[in-house]
Amino acid sequence: MTLAAKILTVSDGVAAGTREDRSGAALEECLVGAGFTVVERRVASDGIEDVAAALTDATRDFAGLVVTTGGTGFGPRDLTPEGTRRVLEREAPGLAEAMRIASDAAGRGFGMLSRGVCGSVGAALVCNLPGSSTGARECLEAILPVVPHALDLLAGGHPH
Repeated sequence: MTLAAKILTVSDGVAAGTREDRSGAALEECLVGAGFTVVERRVASDGIEDVAAALTDATRDFAGLVVTTGGTGFGPRDLTPEGTRRVLEREAPGLAEAMRIASDAAGRGFGMLSRGVCGSVGAALVCNLPGSSTGARECLEAILPVVPHALDLLAGGHPH
C-alpha cells in the first residue's frame, strides 16, 4: 500500500509571507521518515471558509492522509476545527483524543487546550494538528501507528 499525505498549514502569517512554515516542514520530515510520500504542501489563511475550501480541494479524489497544522487553539482566528467540520463526512474522535493525551504525556500540558478534530472525507483521513512544530510532531507521532490501517479501511480494504 502506497502511503500518500498532504500538509495544509493554516496561518495568516505564513499565507502573507511574514512567517516561516516551520510546522509544515517538521511534519513533512516526520511523514517521509514514516514512509509516506508527501504529494502536496499548501497554505491557507485562518478562517472557517478558507480552511473548508482548502480541505475540500485537498481531499477531492484523494486517498491518503491530510494533516493540518495551526488554528486549533483559543485565539480569535483559530477556526481550523470549525472549517474542518464543514468538510468531514465522519469524525474520528479517538484519533483527536489520542493526540491530546500524547501531547499532555510529553510533559508540556498543552494538549488539553487543543480543539483539533479528525475524520474522513471519502478515502481521505483529515487530522488537525497544533501550529507549533513540537506539538504538531508529537500529535502526528501518536497516531501514525494506526493511520495505514485507517487508510486501508477507507479505501475499502477488509484487513481483519
